[in-house]
Amino acid sequence: SIFTHSLTLSVLSSHLLLDTVALKYFFIFILVVNVVGGIYTVIQTKAKITVDEWGENYIMMGPYYEHNFKTQVEKCEPPNQAIKAAMDSLINNGCQVHFGRWLIEGSPYVILFDIGAAAWNLDRWKGDLWNACSIGLPYHDREANDSLIFGSLVAWFFKELTDQLQDKPNVIAHFHEWQAGTGLVLSRSRKIPLATVFTTHATLLGRYLCAGNADFYNNLDKFNIDQEAGERQIYHRYCLERAAVHCAHVFTTVSQITAVEANHMLHRQPDVVTPNGLNVRKFSAMHEFQNLHSMNKAKIQEFVRGHFYGHLDFNLEKTLFFFIAGRYEFSNKGADLFLESLSRLNYLLRVHKSDVTVVVFFIMPAKTNNFNVESLKGQAVRKQLWDTAQSVKEKFGKRLYESLLRGEIPDMSKILDRDDFTIMKRAIYATQRHSFPPVTTHNMLDDSTDPILSNIRRIGLFNGRNDRVKIVFHPEFLSSTSPLLPMDYEEFVRGCHLGVFPSYYEPWGYTPGECTVMGIPSVTTNLSGFGCFMEEHVSDPSEYGIYIVDRRFRSADESCSQLTQFMFSFCQQSRRQRIIQRNRTERLSDLLDWRYLGRFYMHARHLALSRSFPGKFKMDHLNLAPTQGFRYPRPASVPPSPSASLHSTPHHSDEEDDDTYDEEEEAERDRQNIKAPFTLGAEPEGKSKQPLENGN
Repeated sequence: SIFTHSLTLSVLSSHLLLDTVALKYFFIFILVVNVVGGIYTVIQTKAKITVDEWGENYIMMGPYYEHNFKTQVEKCEPPNQAIKAAMDSLINNGCQVHFGRWLIEGSPYVILFDIGAAAWNLDRWKGDLWNACSIGLPYHDREANDSLIFGSLVAWFFKELTDQLQDKPNVIAHFHEWQAGTGLVLSRSRKIPLATVFTTHATLLGRYLCAGNADFYNNLDKFNIDQEAGERQIYHRYCLERAAVHCAHVFTTVSQITAVEANHMLHRQPDVVTPNGLNVRKFSAMHEFQNLHSMNKAKIQEFVRGHFYGHLDFNLEKTLFFFIAGRYEFSNKGADLFLESLSRLNYLLRVHKSDVTVVVFFIMPAKTNNFNVESLKGQAVRKQLWDTAQSVKEKFGKRLYESLLRGEIPDMSKILDRDDFTIMKRAIYATQRHSFPPVTTHNMLDDSTDPILSNIRRIGLFNGRNDRVKIVFHPEFLSSTSPLLPMDYEEFVRGCHLGVFPSYYEPWGYTPGECTVMGIPSVTTNLSGFGCFMEEHVSDPSEYGIYIVDRRFRSADESCSQLTQFMFSFCQQSRRQRIIQRNRTERLSDLLDWRYLGRFYMHARHLALSRSFPGKFKMDHLNLAPTQGFRYPRPASVPPSPSASLHSTPHHSDEEDDDTYDEEEEAERDRQNIKAPFTLGAEPEGKSKQPLENGN
């Protein structure tokens, strides 16, 4: 393998992680700053398989933050003298550099640079950036200034490291996002001998335009990029991002939809699409995921009993739990489309006199000052009712036991005395409420202008008795220590029936991916990287519990109707059908495992080496056809249907004969559609492959 003599370095942005890969001396440097978001998940989950592949030759780089270093990093000495010498050179010139192991699965090495301690160089480094590429940074943009300090330190480190290593081994540096890209630009301008890869997870200007409710995808070729960036006062950031894209030997994006966006926004077609994966083993529950669903559903039901006390006139055994979660980006995350479709779903369920109730959770952090009194009171009332029932049950059981010992069949009308009935009646009176159950669990600071609450008022879903769709807005991330809903996010997801993520701007989308590996069906769109990936690799995604809303080629109203139909069809499924669908959904986990998706990063790194060191590394043409040995056909148990308007299911009733569906047989057939990762054939001249150097 060509990586035997190559070194790869990963660099993180000021609040992101950067990924680096090497051959003989491979060091990965990770920035542990912002622990929320998809890019952090990419770096963290990919670390294990990359460390398995490169061992101590994989190092991450990032900014140093004292608290994070003390709690997440085990300090140690660099295992390689070249690394130590490069660090010492920076330290001797007044910089602070720290080395250790990141305490995550795989325990990769990290090099962390103290940005604050090097800030005294900022003006000089601004001059260097201007001389290198004529990009100026305003003094008031702290994030851009921090990225320059970090990038300058990274480029300085690479210069010292490559001077120490000469050309054995070679270094590969992989930069993620524009905040880390400054180091790439400076390294190339100084002609430092290293292979570079740049990955954008979403273009900077694309985020801004979509956040401003622009008709983005229909006008990609019409935007005046420079003008749009200037009007938003991010022109200097855009220039840094575009410079990094064009300076990199290999440019990658995380999805095909982002590749289209990058081609228009950054004027370069990505060389490789590197889909985001997960460490599936972390979520793996083997045959237990159905049991975990049942256990965690019971916890959610307990919350619902308290939240809807006095209005609990619906059957919890026929209640479905839907949810949407993520950053509070009302339009980008599709919350606007979701709310409108919920209004239509409520109408359909009422018109068809359905006995199914849907409780929808919005898990999106917003500004609050605490839990509201009504929500806390609901849980207190539920607890009190439980205690009352337990005390009456104990008395009833004791008297029943004594009666049976005497050989008598007790008179059920006399086994409870007047006091017991009084206690139960008082408990029932305590559950009376004249107001609707609250829509939100917290006191919102901007209640009147909050987008979700404003739209709930518009569509009139106030958790009334006649509403078949109930809404619970939980404006903070879930925690097992919460007095209201004491569940971690993973437990909560496992207890729900359907995750709904109808995003308009979602370069990848980890939320539906996490649902998939936990065996929970989800709704996504063809404007999300995850949705495009599933359309490409699964013949009939809806039969595997992946419902893809068309938001690219349909109007907003048509997309809303399609989402409504998906949810209504889901509500019509029997319990047996939902169990079968969850089995299929969980089987898609292999598609999202880094053991398979890591192949695209391997390809990007080999391509970077062949382009930066063409005299030493040659790369044979690799057939990376996206569906070759990597596609799920339509499930065999699904009968053929001439109509694509309604999605068929394996059973139309709980009583239907089970012979048409063999879970193990179908699962084995699906497993055969995931082939072992391809082996890259390129190798350095004069170097033979070693036994463990093939594969990923």
